[in-house]
Amino acid sequence: MRVLIILNDAPYGGERTYNGVRLALALLKANPQSQLTVFLMGDAVLAAKAGQKTPEGYYNLEHMMGRVILGKGTVLLCGSCMAARGIVDAEILAGAQRSTMDALAEATVAADKVLVF
Repeated sequence: MRVLIILNDAPYGGERTYNGVRLALALLKANPQSQLTVFLMGDAVLAAKAGQKTPEGYYNLEHMMGRVILGKGTVLLCGSCMAARGIVDAEILAGAQRSTMDALAEATVAADKVLVF
């Protein structure tokens, strides 16, 4: 099964991005053969920024996104959203990739399920 998860919210402050990544990890665990893509848009691109330092005992989305990548998931970031926030490729998590709306459109057409947070 091909699953696309689109995340829009900031990584911290609300819990939509956190819960979307939790679901991504649960899906990879439940069905390791699935093809999972997480597309980060808007403030959600900050979830894949390298070097996040969170308080002890608090979730860290950089680490969680790394687990998605290790589980063979794909993490794509909206390039325009990155540029608007002053994020360059060298600042994002290893394995995550700058992407485009055209790539999101292709992933949406190819997906069996699309979930938006």
